[in-house]
Amino acid sequence: MDKVCDLQGFTQFFNDYRSRFTHFAYSYVGDKMAAEDIVLESLMSYWENRSTIHPDSNTRAYVLTIVKNRCLNYLNHQRVRQSAEEYLLKAEEWELDLHINSLKAFEPDQVFSEEIQQIVEDTLNKLPEQTRLIFIKSRYENYSHKQIAEEMGLSTKSVEFHITKALKVLRIALKDYFPAFLWYVFFN
Repeated sequence: MDKVCDLQGFTQFFNDYRSRFTHFAYSYVGDKMAAEDIVLESLMSYWENRSTIHPDSNTRAYVLTIVKNRCLNYLNHQRVRQSAEEYLLKAEEWELDLHINSLKAFEPDQVFSEEIQQIVEDTLNKLPEQTRLIFIKSRYENYSHKQIAEEMGLSTKSVEFHITKALKVLRIALKDYFPAFLWYVFFN
């Protein structure tokens, strides 16, 4: 079949071959809606590029090649998506295992050990004065972010920034005491 150039010929070609192309695409992608989209996009691509196609081209073969390539793109995208989902699932499993193992290893007596308290104290003393004061007011004196902001003439966002900064430094200092750090963050 030679190249289809006019609207009437294309409409006839569309009606004659759309379902065949869709069946072909479906046999590879396994999703009816995706197969229909692939075929419609392939037919539109042919129509939009018809002026650049050689006059003696076989329209069926040309469109089928587009369908084939779009199916390959779809399947490759599915593979990447599946790999990403597997990676995320493994990351979630790893995080869950970390939490389980951390909780199993958690010893309440260790939380109150002098060594941890000394690390916290030393770490806090190394913080910039304003960050240290904000953190102490928040965690030791139970001030709300709003109360700290009003007392120190800061915005609540600034207070949150300083507390986050202090927690980050403490997390690093207490990395070998992960359960203790969690306890410290949530119960102090």
